[in-house]
Amino acid sequence: MLEADVKDIAQRSSTGALPQHDRVGDLVAHAHERYASVDDGTVADYIPVLAEADPAWFGLSLASIDGRCHSAGDTGIGFSIQSISKAFVFALVCDAIGHDEIRRVVGVDNTGMAFNSVVAIELNGGSPMNSMVNAGAIATTALMPATNADERWALIRDGLSRFAGRPLMLDGEVYRSESFTNHRNQALARLLQSYDRLAIGPREAVDIYTRQCSLSVTADDLAVMGATLADGGVNPITGEQVVSAETSRDTLALLAACGMYERSGEWLFEIGIPAKSGVAGGIVAIAPGKGAVGAFSPRLDSAGNSVRGQRACAYLSRALGLNLFASAPHGADSGIDTTTEGALR
Repeated sequence: MLEADVKDIAQRSSTGALPQHDRVGDLVAHAHERYASVDDGTVADYIPVLAEADPAWFGLSLASIDGRCHSAGDTGIGFSIQSISKAFVFALVCDAIGHDEIRRVVGVDNTGMAFNSVVAIELNGGSPMNSMVNAGAIATTALMPATNADERWALIRDGLSRFAGRPLMLDGEVYRSESFTNHRNQALARLLQSYDRLAIGPREAVDIYTRQCSLSVTADDLAVMGATLADGGVNPITGEQVVSAETSRDTLALLAACGMYERSGEWLFEIGIPAKSGVAGGIVAIAPGKGAVGAFSPRLDSAGNSVRGQRACAYLSRALGLNLFASAPHGADSGIDTTTEGALR
């Protein structure tokens, strides 16, 4: 369960729009202040370069679908996108090959197991099950239509940059560090190949997947990327239609079911919006039709999710009325209290 200190925030209804611009900014700032001193969790060290992150870093950003952004803390610090890339590569591939094909080849069901599980593949007849776990993400990356590895990588990098509204750069140090230590991902790819679930060679698939995970982003970038999915695939900063509205819907549905790995059910129960986390400490949480939260803090829980990021997302979901499953009785006031004081009860 998420920690009880978010329980004292009054439950909001998701009915209606975001509160006024200045109120949203106040709440983002307060959420950052509220959780900046939390020191639970540990910095990931199984990828050596990630262990160098400062555990005190904490950035929080919210981008609305009208292009307004609110930031607090270390939102300008770059970090590797890691597994959050899975959501946006899924969207690009789904847009390219279609809803039915990606469901057939990869799947859309939660494994209920760790993100890098080998057992999940074996128990499900070679199916990677979904694109949010490592095996499924590698299979999804391999499905990007291209004539060679360079073209495939260029399409993925360009696509994620279009989501962010700016060119995203590869962090070479992270890429090299991961390339030396990604033996398990290589094994997953070979296992998928043995079940005829991989569209390209395992070495190429893992290399491109490692590259996409090594792209450098900020908390502000994650908020904009998430807000693009929140607004039917339209980037709120550039106005570009990055993917279709149907693809955005499919991506958010998959994130709701699988985005937080084996904690996805708990996340929906407590916070109520689709989200994806990364082992570098990033989280993107998306409220369809409203906007998205981008969080960055390297201290992780046992499932690999940012501790401060989760708490901040829970706070903002309740304070801003983001929960998809909340509703006000017909004819009643929406129940959203847009005052800072009210949101802190």
